[in-house]
Amino acid sequence: MSLELQDRLNEILKEIPNAREGLPLEIFYFISQLTPMINVDLLIKNEKSETLLTWRADRFYGPAWHIPGGIIRFKENIEDRVLKVSQSELGANVRFLPEPIFVRNLINHTRDIRGHFISMLFLCELTSPLDSSLEAIGGVPAPGQWKWHPQAPDDLLTNQEVFRKYINETKPINGL
Repeated sequence: MSLELQDRLNEILKEIPNAREGLPLEIFYFISQLTPMINVDLLIKNEKSETLLTWRADRFYGPAWHIPGGIIRFKENIEDRVLKVSQSELGANVRFLPEPIFVRNLINHTRDIRGHFISMLFLCELTSPLDSSLEAIGGVPAPGQWKWHPQAPDDLLTNQEVFRKYINETKPINGL
């Protein structure tokens, strides 16, 4: 490696205070063009076999319902990321089966930024109440709002269509 390149890389590293806490957005987008992102998705079921979905609206995936999820941080345990996602996206705690019920490889061939994910789907159930102020009630939901769904909605995030059968057919943990 050239000294010039090494110096540039060292400058980038100075911009990352603690990779275990996440990356600055620009650096995250850059890295996502070079390597797959590994993430967890939380299939949260209730006693009625409904699935908890949250509304998302961003430049990469547009507006739609999706399964809560998050990218694993540097040197972070998978289990810790599942728990942090439930806290950060729902303000609630979950318990979950120790092994994913599905692993998928998602490649978006039309873009490079956020264009390749390896995703692990974990079956979960709530162990604490949801933040009721984030419940989607009528009308178009706001980003981050949640709602229980008896079946996968028509407006499920396109890249999560592969989860439709799990949303529709998976029984809650207590039903296993």
